[in-house]
Amino acid sequence: MAATVKESKLGKGRIIAIVSAVIILAIILGAGFIVYDSSSVSVDGGSAQIVISEGEGIGEASAELESMGIIKHPLFFKLYSRLGGFDGNVQPGSLTVKDGMSYGDILQLLITPNRSATTIVIPEGYEVRQIAETLCDAGLADWNRFYDALNNDTYDYRFFADIPQRENKLEGYLFPATYEISEGMTEHEIIDLMLQAFNNQFKDEYYERAAQMNMSVDQIVTLASIIERETDSDAERAKVAGVFYNRINSGMKLQSCATVQYVLGERKPVLSIADTQTDSPYNTYIYPGLPVGPISNPGIACIEAALYPEETDAYYFVQGQDGQHIFSATYEEHLAAMQEMTPSIGVDTTVIENQDAMINAGEGTAETE
Repeated sequence: MAATVKESKLGKGRIIAIVSAVIILAIILGAGFIVYDSSSVSVDGGSAQIVISEGEGIGEASAELESMGIIKHPLFFKLYSRLGGFDGNVQPGSLTVKDGMSYGDILQLLITPNRSATTIVIPEGYEVRQIAETLCDAGLADWNRFYDALNNDTYDYRFFADIPQRENKLEGYLFPATYEISEGMTEHEIIDLMLQAFNNQFKDEYYERAAQMNMSVDQIVTLASIIERETDSDAERAKVAGVFYNRINSGMKLQSCATVQYVLGERKPVLSIADTQTDSPYNTYIYPGLPVGPISNPGIACIEAALYPEETDAYYFVQGQDGQHIFSATYEEHLAAMQEMTPSIGVDTTVIENQDAMINAGEGTAETE
C-alpha cells in the first residue's frame, strides 16, 4: 500500500507567505515605477502647449496630457491632484509643459492664474495677415519667422496632410479663440497652439460628413471661410451655405465680394469694376467654384453651416448694412433686392452676371442628405 504524504500547516503557511510577499513586492515596485515615472515627464521637442478652456478641470487636463503622450498614468495624476488639493482650482488658458517636469510641477502650472503669458484674441473671420499683425504688434512673433513656420513647417494633425501647398498654406486653420501665449513660445509653437484648437473643434463626425458630401476638409474650410465673411447672422449662415452649394452644383460663379477683398489685401467698402476683374485663383467673380483655398479663419458655426447647409431655392443674396440678407431665386429678383437696400459692400451691378441659364442645367439644390 502506497504511503501518502500530508502537507503540514507550516508548509501551507510558508507558501501563502511567499506568494503574499511576491504580490506586495510587485505592488511596491509598480507603485515605485509610477512614482519614478511621474517625477520627470518626457516631452517631444522639449516643450508642448495645452489649452484649458473655461470650466474644464483636472479630468479634461489629464485626458489632454495623456493624448499628447506627456503623462502615462492619468489615474495617478488625478489621485495626486486630489490628495494634493489641486482639484477645483484649475485656471483657464494655455500653459507650456517642458521636458523633465514632474506631475506636481504640471499641476502647479494648472492652478496658476498668471503663467507669464499674454492674452491674444483672434476674432472669427480674421485672415492670416491680421493674426500675424496682432502677434507682431504684441511682440510675440517675428513676421518673417511666422510666415516661414506657417508655410514650410510640418504639424502632426489629421487634416494637415491634405492641405495643398499654396501661399498662406494654413489660412483657415488658425482657429479663432482667446489664447494665452506663454513667454518664450516660438512662432511654430504659437501656430501649433492654434492648429491644436482647430483639431479639438473639428470632430470625427465632421470628417465623415465631408466624405459623405464628396468634399475634402480643405474644401469645407474654404467654403466656411467665405460664409464667415459674408454673414455674422446665426439664423442665416446655413442658408447662405445653401445658396453657395446651389451655385457650385450648377457650375455658376460664386461672385463673393469677400474673395475679391482677400485678393486686394484690404476690405474695401466699395469694389470697382477693375477690382472684380483682378486675376487670381481666389477671385470668384472670374473663376467658377470654390477659390484655391480659404480666405479667412472661420469659427465652428460657419464650419457647421458648410457641413450642414439649408436646402433653399435661392441662388442669389445681398446683405444690407444692417447685416440682414434678401435671398432671391432669379437674377431679376436679385437686382430688385439690391435696389431695395444699401448693400454692405458696394459693387457695380454691371459685374453681377445673369447666370440663370445655368440653374436648370445644373444639379440645383445643395446635397444635404
